[in-house]
Amino acid sequence: MSGHATTMPSKSAAGSTGVLRGDWPWLLALAVFTIALRSIWFGDPAADFDEQLYSFIGWRMQYGELPFVDWWDRKPFGLFAIFGVAHALFGPSALAYQIVAAASAFATAWLTFRLARRLVDRLTATFAAAIAVMLLSAYASYSGQSEVFFVPLMLGMASLLVDADHPHFTRRAAVAMLLGGLALQVKYTVVPQCLFFGAWALWVEYRRNAALPALLGKAMLFAAMGLLPTVAVGVFYLALGQFEAFWFANFASFFERAAAPQGRWVSSHVIGVAPLAVLALGGLYVALRVRRPQPVAAWAFFAAWALSTLATVLLPGTVYLYYYAALSAPAALLALPLLDRHGPLKIAPAVVLSVLMLALLSLPDRYEQSQDQRAAVRQLASAIAPHVNNRHCLWIWDGPTVLYRLADSCVPTRFVYPDHLNNALETGALGVDQVDEISRILATEPGAIVTADNGMTIRNAQAQALVEARLERDYEPRLSVQMHGRELTAWVRSSPAERGPATTGTAPNR
Repeated sequence: MSGHATTMPSKSAAGSTGVLRGDWPWLLALAVFTIALRSIWFGDPAADFDEQLYSFIGWRMQYGELPFVDWWDRKPFGLFAIFGVAHALFGPSALAYQIVAAASAFATAWLTFRLARRLVDRLTATFAAAIAVMLLSAYASYSGQSEVFFVPLMLGMASLLVDADHPHFTRRAAVAMLLGGLALQVKYTVVPQCLFFGAWALWVEYRRNAALPALLGKAMLFAAMGLLPTVAVGVFYLALGQFEAFWFANFASFFERAAAPQGRWVSSHVIGVAPLAVLALGGLYVALRVRRPQPVAAWAFFAAWALSTLATVLLPGTVYLYYYAALSAPAALLALPLLDRHGPLKIAPAVVLSVLMLALLSLPDRYEQSQDQRAAVRQLASAIAPHVNNRHCLWIWDGPTVLYRLADSCVPTRFVYPDHLNNALETGALGVDQVDEISRILATEPGAIVTADNGMTIRNAQAQALVEARLERDYEPRLSVQMHGRELTAWVRSSPAERGPATTGTAPNR
């Protein structure tokens, strides 16, 4: 991958790699499409699970409370800062971060469009960008998962580095490494992509006949730029006297968490990754066997980036299907030879794959599900609120974290995310003993406890037995609702004589 071929655009894309006059109608269409697609979940406080934790901690940052110290999780500081800024600008509701996530998804579309224009015309680039946006939603980044925030940062790196002949390549590479550093502060698993982009930048510098001392100097510069955001956060916690809390949550705890039995791959993932496989393998087949994309070096750059992104997905010991959202843009770019309307099948593959992707999203069903979830979480909050106060908090053993805010309750533990205390895989990875922490929480006599009939992960059996014994002794079921395929129950404190059967919540007529 050397010389002129890395930067010469095809005739259909010549002079169009920026946001030029002729691009705006296509970008406007992508903006409308992105908002329409994601608006189904706007305002849904329990659209997904993890984002409720990020939202809670980000919201509490406005009150001087900090991740890792006041509220525990192992995600980077930058992710909570994104949610904190969203809530500071738009209020405490879920819509705040969903607006920011929609803007981030549009940035994904825009940058995918720009990169695709190096190989294809505007129509094909628009289809590729739309597919990238749909893939985000297909892999659960439809509301506020971390992937929706780091994918555009990786696209920014690719945009700055794909042009190896740019006269200011070194400067652009340094900025790209800073973007990678910011992405690390959203999710540390982007490390393989950052390493790929760093190696590519050094390879380009080497091909430019950089002397070894100069090459080492640039390697140090790129590494420093990439590490700068994380080092800055570490220095911030050091200045507060909380570096140990930062280090344990961000790094040490990652290696102490047990891997799930299924590891990185389960047979059910075959169906789940099928859309990505069709795009990637289709693009590879057309490029290698039917019609070589031009410029081929740019497409090869996308292919290598996609491979490094797969390493990002598979880096943790336990891989969940939603991690594959990281491949949304790289897969769409890798598929460009298949999608190209000037290819052997014209525009048909782009249209057919887009329609199939939209059908697989099943948007009417998703809308109905979202409405039901909103109603269910409101019912739970209403049932809980009269029974909690500043002394007797709500405690969520298993259920939506957002209930703490909606029920206006205090929180009896800094492990606000239920999974941290009920998940057997977290035993020994929190810095505290799960059973000891649960015993301490129960000793505070929570005014209400939320449980679920089925765990999302493998539950700590000893902890579960402790909770169930206390529920049987001191609590009565007040309300049960269906959410995310599980039955959630709100329990309130009572004497044994007052206990009765739980009522079942139903969504109101819409």
